[in-house]
Amino acid sequence: MTASPSPNSSEARTALAAGLLCYLIWGFVPLIFQQMAHQGANAWEIMGHRAVWGLVWSLLLVLLARQWSQVMAVLRQPKVLGWLSLSAILIATNWTVYIVAVNNGRTLDASLGYYLNPLLNMAAGAWLFRERIDWAGKIAMALAAVGVVLQTLALGHAPWVSLVLALTFAAYGIIRKRVSVDAQTGLFLECLLLALPGLIWLIHIEATGAGHFTATPAATLWLLFAGPATVIPLALFAWAARRMPLSSMGFLQFLAPTIVFIIGMIQGEALGPLRIASFVFIWVAVGVFAVGAVLKVRRGSRTAETIVAPEPGLLDDPAEDRMAAMDDDAPSSR
Repeated sequence: MTASPSPNSSEARTALAAGLLCYLIWGFVPLIFQQMAHQGANAWEIMGHRAVWGLVWSLLLVLLARQWSQVMAVLRQPKVLGWLSLSAILIATNWTVYIVAVNNGRTLDASLGYYLNPLLNMAAGAWLFRERIDWAGKIAMALAAVGVVLQTLALGHAPWVSLVLALTFAAYGIIRKRVSVDAQTGLFLECLLLALPGLIWLIHIEATGAGHFTATPAATLWLLFAGPATVIPLALFAWAARRMPLSSMGFLQFLAPTIVFIIGMIQGEALGPLRIASFVFIWVAVGVFAVGAVLKVRRGSRTAETIVAPEPGLLDDPAEDRMAAMDDDAPSSR
């Protein structure tokens, strides 16, 4: 007879699957935004629809999880709500820059940004959360760093798109990992904070005839799709990030920019020898990290090395939400 998998190993696989799926969706999401642009919508209109329909879908998640009481609890905690306001600003900035990039022939720049992000995640995991990076992770980071430098040189200019995408999403991940709010509740409140300005903007452009929501059935459907395309991967990310070290999430995130890179290449964006060499370094880095992970498993490393404890939800201890105390030892979550 085969023993049933332990709860920890079962949750480890579930967290890995959730992280993998969210990055697959993010890898192909440029095609969705490009379809919205084909219907005439610019980045600001797409952002408005992401905020409004994202609120609807995130509310559905909260209701399905029966977490409305947690939403109300957060609304009574100004400090937690303040940090979620910051995370909402960060993710809104990330969304806007990304949409502008993929809809204006800079998909490869967007790809570079999400290759930078795992490096920041690994560094943040070691510095802020005391996560250990083994020899494979260190070699992978070094190789990926070389690849990023080569790609920056190939661009011939400061990669502001890439830097903004990397920094805003890394900071977003840090806040969501540290704030004691579960995935659905935090995501709903972020969407709630963004929905009002988004709705005001949509009403304005529709009233002035500049909107495209009712222009054609295809435009309506594509813009409505902004809701699930926004909420589903973010919910998966937030759920998985609270159960996995940032270093592991950083490894998975190499998947999304690789898909985005392929999309940009197929669509004919400039790709010279130096840029190709940079991606070769990055792909080798991914391979080294993967080999290290396999060897760790074969050595019988404990599941706790790749997964953290279930998310705590809203804790009674307000110290859990003190972002200013990041340099203090965090409560054991392994």
